[in-house]
Amino acid sequence: MASACCQNPFRINAHFHENSRFVGPKVEFSSVHFPSNVEISRLNFYPSSASTSTSKESCGKVHSLSNAGDSTNEKVPTPMLDMVDSPIHLKNFTSKELKQLADDIRSELLFTMSETQKSYKSSLSVVELTVAIHHVFHAPLDKILWDMEDQTYPHKLLTGRRPLVHKAGEADNPSNYTCRGEFDPFGAGHGCSSISSGLGMAVARDIKGKRDRIVAVISNETTMAGQVYEAMSNAGYLDSNLIVILNDSHHSLHPKIEQVPKATINALSSILSKLQSSKFFRKFRELAKVLTKKIGGGMHEWAAKIDEYARGMMGPPGSTLFEELGLYYIGPVDGHNIEDLVCVLREVASLDSMGPVLVHVITKENYELDDNQMSKKSHQNHEVILAQADSLDNESLPRESRPHTYTDRFVEALIAESEKDEDIVVVHAGMGMEPSFQLLKNKLGDKFFDIGMAEQHAVTFSAGLSCGGLKPFCIIPSAFLQRAYDQVVHDVDRQKIAVRFVITSAGLVGSDGATQSGAFDIAFMSCLPNMIVMAPSDDIELARMVATAAKIDDRPICFRYPRGAIANMSTSTPYIEEPIEIGQGRILVEGKDIALLGFGSMVQNCLRAQSLLAKLGIDVTVADARFCKPLDINLLRTLCKNHKFLVTVEEGSVGGFGAHVAQFISLDGQLDAGIKWRPITLPDNYIEGALPKDQLALAGLTGNHIAATALNLLGRTRDALLLMC
Repeated sequence: MASACCQNPFRINAHFHENSRFVGPKVEFSSVHFPSNVEISRLNFYPSSASTSTSKESCGKVHSLSNAGDSTNEKVPTPMLDMVDSPIHLKNFTSKELKQLADDIRSELLFTMSETQKSYKSSLSVVELTVAIHHVFHAPLDKILWDMEDQTYPHKLLTGRRPLVHKAGEADNPSNYTCRGEFDPFGAGHGCSSISSGLGMAVARDIKGKRDRIVAVISNETTMAGQVYEAMSNAGYLDSNLIVILNDSHHSLHPKIEQVPKATINALSSILSKLQSSKFFRKFRELAKVLTKKIGGGMHEWAAKIDEYARGMMGPPGSTLFEELGLYYIGPVDGHNIEDLVCVLREVASLDSMGPVLVHVITKENYELDDNQMSKKSHQNHEVILAQADSLDNESLPRESRPHTYTDRFVEALIAESEKDEDIVVVHAGMGMEPSFQLLKNKLGDKFFDIGMAEQHAVTFSAGLSCGGLKPFCIIPSAFLQRAYDQVVHDVDRQKIAVRFVITSAGLVGSDGATQSGAFDIAFMSCLPNMIVMAPSDDIELARMVATAAKIDDRPICFRYPRGAIANMSTSTPYIEEPIEIGQGRILVEGKDIALLGFGSMVQNCLRAQSLLAKLGIDVTVADARFCKPLDINLLRTLCKNHKFLVTVEEGSVGGFGAHVAQFISLDGQLDAGIKWRPITLPDNYIEGALPKDQLALAGLTGNHIAATALNLLGRTRDALLLMC
């Protein structure tokens, strides 16, 4: 059977067989919104007040708003899920009922996927695992921690947040992110955090003399990050009771996925996993350790080697690594077999003074019920939902038939540069890879290095490539670059090594919210002494900055660009090869009343503000700074000399571009000369998931907000209020 690689933006790489059935996330554009072209029936299938009793025969009420002539998208009944408002409702369920509950959750997620156009593929892989965890453990008394938000939706459905899941992607919806709460003792961020935070909670529990259990669920994607192994090593040393569950969905960065060693599930592995987790086997193993130590004469070391060799022979490739780190390995376990999961987890939960344990669970993201496990109608409904959702995935469209993104233009420009300079190489890091980068990967071949979630290594690896005479472009999303800041400082900037940082997903990122928001890169990159910091105002400037970065070979340089489609782009615009002079901005529109100085994509909103103000008779200058460091001091002096008011605009946190402008104009005496300056930045708080336009409005960065700021400076408060109405 042929296999194919499907990659979705800013998420995770996934590999599928040709009969795989799952949906990737809908791409969100900062300037363009694509409504669904599919009318989907809307049903509300929540329990009525009468259906919240403990009776297993109770059911919810169906409220249908079906479209005329459309019956294929009817919501599959979920009677077991309708009974669950809290994990405590799972405790008395039989194995058959737990299976039905898992089927209901999968049906619910598939239906919700068609309504919200949001991908739940990672969550679909952990449905049975989540059900088993909540059946065995006692949340919120027992602490359950997740490494990735994408895997938490079954957990949310079982912990009283079902209505919120149906509103995924809406503004201020708590289901968009996993923050601390009753059933979430620690927020799920970019991954890697659950073992470290769980170990801290376990040690705190031991010090306070409590007996609750700590469960940390990690993904094999996050095992590429160093923090996971640091936490495991420390857990083995401290020997506190901690349960780590590795959800292995067979993700790999190997170019030939079929050649990657995989842990297999069969009857023998199931028996061995149950044996490894059993209380009898653990006690027998501990007794053997005690006896061999008493015998002496090297018997203990000899027995330990035999134990390690035997467990290595029985376990999958790499299983002994966890043993070396100090975790007792159990697995592999079939992640879609409820009976096996409950059996193993129950045995693990019953052990006292067991130390850290790792349970290796094998799952499939494209796992779906067999035909004999669901009705024919339900199966057809699931097929229709998946097909409809596939049609909403803009990235699945041919590149020519979808809007051009900033990444598309960057790839075009870098390919053009690589054809002229054979020393150009690319290092890509972060969670997943945008589809546009696949073209770059195919073009560069062995000169393209996909590092995965190992940003620290990616930065220092790039520095090494530069020291070897190559020209590395290190591509990392803004939020993920934060994890590699120490390497940026010491391994690159302090040594003035020519690494070209391409910071993607800069600024606000739609429904991914604060988790992947790129709010801080301007501030933390521009404070480095040797770093050149740029940001393009449009796609043409982005192409020129690629050429500029390729020419720099004596110091590090970075440029950022936002996620999403390019606004007002002409597809016939030629690629401009001319580099930009370092530290040179430009004036786009000349006026005399007030100056708007934009950095990066916010220049476009400054132009929108200028258009609004022109209708009110206000003559506005709009300038594109291009550089945050070094600043164009001649441009700044000109703006201060010719205007009484200066407004700086950036899609970044306080302490970024505006702070550098303020530093210069204050030291240069421009503030003393009478210029009035106002900064517009992202607010000093985290902006959660919403539509990009709504996020910009909330942040006060739209053209209307910029124009209103200018009107307030000019003393026209009433006009400013009218503009915001």
